[in-house]
Amino acid sequence: MSRTLASLFAALIAAAGFSLSMQPSNAAEPVPAQAPDGLATAIFAGGCFWCVESDFEKLAGVHEVVSGYSGGLKQSPTYEDHEGHLEAVQVTYDPSIVSYRRLVDYLLRHIDPLDDGGQFCDRGHAYTSAIFAANAEEWSDANAAIADAEKALGKKVVTPVIDRSAFWLAEGYHQDYYKKNKLRYSYYRAACGRDARVKKVWSSSAH
Repeated sequence: MSRTLASLFAALIAAAGFSLSMQPSNAAEPVPAQAPDGLATAIFAGGCFWCVESDFEKLAGVHEVVSGYSGGLKQSPTYEDHEGHLEAVQVTYDPSIVSYRRLVDYLLRHIDPLDDGGQFCDRGHAYTSAIFAANAEEWSDANAAIADAEKALGKKVVTPVIDRSAFWLAEGYHQDYYKKNKLRYSYYRAACGRDARVKKVWSSSAH
């Protein structure tokens, strides 16, 4: 969530009689790309990582989703200082149930892939979308998914496919935020217009 919106959000919550306290930030930790036997991992960015985490954890075949930072050069990024990185998620999934291609299709249909300035109310580079591909097969699947999305939308998809890089785990208070802070999260998601914009973008497509 952008800091401007976060401040407004905190004020509204406080006015409603709720307390919005967040734990102090700690440096992010690098997360190994290896997955348990039989599972695989993938990294995606789609704006606020709370929302992307929430969406992917509803998909059959996904075992776990964690929020973090990726795509930048900075070591040990934090929420307050992750310049160059995108808010991203690492998805651990069972490829015998859900394919990488299906994950990409799912991402594209839960974001605004036409927006290169951020996502929904969160603006700026850190909130732009991206598909982090680890190998030639993932690059091929991602590009095929984008081509299909462009046909469905009749417009150019600006979500880029880029080489997968280190993924840094975000601070603990960001993990499972949508579960631990249901009221605050629901208010933020609605106020940000995420679901309304996704519906508007994709309503005219064949999917």
